[in-house]
Amino acid sequence: MRLTWVQPEDLLPHEIAASRDEGRDVDAIAEKWSVAGGDLTAPVSGASATPASPRLRALATRLLDEADALPAAGSTEEPEELADVRSTWPATWSLPAGPAAYDRVHGAWLGRAVGCLLGKPVEKIPRHGIREILTATGRWPLRDWFTAQGLPADVAARWPWNRRSAPTSLAENIHGMPEDDDLNFALLALRVLETHGRDFTSADVAQAWLDWLPGGRVFTAERVAYRNLLLGLVPPATARRHNPFREWIGAQIRTDVYGWVNPGRPDLAAELAWRDATVSHVRGGVYGAIWVAAMAAAATVASEVDEVLDAGESVLPPGSRFAATVREARALGARHDDWETVVDELYARHGHLHWVHVRNNAALVAAVLAYGRGELERSICAVVSGGWDTDSTGATVGAVTGALTGASALPARWVAPLRGRLASSIAGFDGIGFDELATRTLALAEPAAGPAVVGSHGSAGVDAATAEGSTA
Repeated sequence: MRLTWVQPEDLLPHEIAASRDEGRDVDAIAEKWSVAGGDLTAPVSGASATPASPRLRALATRLLDEADALPAAGSTEEPEELADVRSTWPATWSLPAGPAAYDRVHGAWLGRAVGCLLGKPVEKIPRHGIREILTATGRWPLRDWFTAQGLPADVAARWPWNRRSAPTSLAENIHGMPEDDDLNFALLALRVLETHGRDFTSADVAQAWLDWLPGGRVFTAERVAYRNLLLGLVPPATARRHNPFREWIGAQIRTDVYGWVNPGRPDLAAELAWRDATVSHVRGGVYGAIWVAAMAAAATVASEVDEVLDAGESVLPPGSRFAATVREARALGARHDDWETVVDELYARHGHLHWVHVRNNAALVAAVLAYGRGELERSICAVVSGGWDTDSTGATVGAVTGALTGASALPARWVAPLRGRLASSIAGFDGIGFDELATRTLALAEPAAGPAVVGSHGSAGVDAATAEGSTA
């Protein structure tokens, strides 16, 4: 047995890549590792082919400490305090006021599950491999569930399905929504809100992980943060020690519920998402979380997808790389009717990033929402066929389009295989119905009572210290 995503020799190559992406000079660290015989190639799926010797492992730990101690290279355009981010938000929000309808929230839960399930069997398979599978089974372009029926043996050997997901996510074996971290975190957010209310802190989120979330069900930044919690660190330090995944996609998949309970209020949704995200992420990783939460807040009350995208962009630091990425991708998706042309351009711009990084996946989501114009099937099929983190991007896109559409108008051929239920290893949620989830979410929702006015403590009625989830 070898644990993935936490071994120092596996983390260090990722740290070198992450630091360079942030603009920090890690050439000396890379040289020390290479001279000692360490592999600079970052493992794709959490662990390199063979474990390091005790000597190399000890060196990797020391070099991770060195990297953590390097001066921050972050720009003032990428603030790390909520107050600084919030200062850029608009004074008012133009989204419709009033409560979200049950049908819209139910649609959001169902859409999230459908998009996630569509992407599960091909998670980790590159874009060209996905296309080869679909072509070989007569399903290109993607418009239905993946299937192993009729797949030639050589194609199957070249592009093996996701090992964990294939038994429950191919067309021939779907019997309800199987467990997935993209749904587990939504359930956990619901539990945090039901337990602690809207004043929950980052420490409450961290404790919920320890109490309710099995360690084997978390990956990348979440697994590192989980380890850091067990070492005695508290947020936000849990996001910073030996965590090269701090700007990956993990926090972005956790925050839809914070939007659904704040219909029409992207600001309040983003504040809740910030507290959750900073347990494991920084900067772009956190921006992805508040972006999705703000879009979720809009999706249950908006009438078109552009309102949703506007709401998401409105909470982002305007000069950040993340904001520039989603603006450019949105414009690209809106400009082209040929989806392959859009994806070609996204890969040209962001193909150097790991397949679980936040910016490339956010770009894919922004582009497909603009391209899909709010229609669920067109959107989830396009985003999954685009590759990278297929189940996570499918879930986010499915949640937005499902909320815009409403459960009653979602195509039966996508919804029926879910059988109205969800599997989970989180106690109390295994086998729960999506209808019950929608009801419980609505019970926590506070409708927009008119335009939010930002004052000296941020959004109306929210204390700044509480909103930032300080755990000092």
